[in-house]
Amino acid sequence: MKPAHLIITCLLLGGAMQSCHLPTQPPPPATLQATSLVTPQPATATRPPASPSLPPSATPIPSATVTITATALPSPTYALLRGTVNVDKVSCRYGPGAMYLYLYGMVKGATQDILGRNDNGTWLLTQSHGDVLTCWVKTDLLSINGDPQTAPIVPPDEYNLPKSPFYGPLTNVHASRTGNQVTISWSALILRAGDDSLQTPYVLQLWLCQDGQLTLTSLGSYETIINVTDQPGCPAASHGRITAAEKHGYTKFVEIPWP
Repeated sequence: MKPAHLIITCLLLGGAMQSCHLPTQPPPPATLQATSLVTPQPATATRPPASPSLPPSATPIPSATVTITATALPSPTYALLRGTVNVDKVSCRYGPGAMYLYLYGMVKGATQDILGRNDNGTWLLTQSHGDVLTCWVKTDLLSINGDPQTAPIVPPDEYNLPKSPFYGPLTNVHASRTGNQVTISWSALILRAGDDSLQTPYVLQLWLCQDGQLTLTSLGSYETIINVTDQPGCPAASHGRITAAEKHGYTKFVEIPWP
């Protein structure tokens, strides 16, 4: 019997034929789903870093920015003084005066760069262009391309006198005063044969008061005694020192005990 007929028959007979069963479609096969064995972790929300809180009334203050601007300074320029020897021969010396040892000689037309001067400008510290040696020339023996008084004053301690390696300082240095006259004396320096410079053996650097001005004066002596004039009335005290020369250089200066 076909299934449709069977269904009608079963409905007509009702509950009398309870043994009538309708064929049913078999259930679809069970589908197995793979289950991950890894337990999922709850998602973690990422928040931006918290900004420092300010009191309600506070207002953020911007950081100060300092800007330093370098300003290039112009390099100083100097007009180089030069002197040309205007006599047949001239001596260039270690100090500003004829009493200082001779370094070398120059002839007419030789040129020297001018580096400095003594207090009154009567002697100039010079240097041959490209040389490292310096020496002093009397101002009026040079024709100069400018005003020599614009050259800087060179202090006596920068005269660069050569030092004697063989002789000590002078001894028995004394000074006495009679009015404005000061007499300075010392013991002679005894030299070995061949060490005589054949130039002025003693040099004194004296700061003497004259007409209210304390003036540096360099003096030379062939004797062991000398007289100088030293007036009163200067704001600074007069003083002086003495050295001896031999052919290798000068002895250490000795301060004169000024009266």
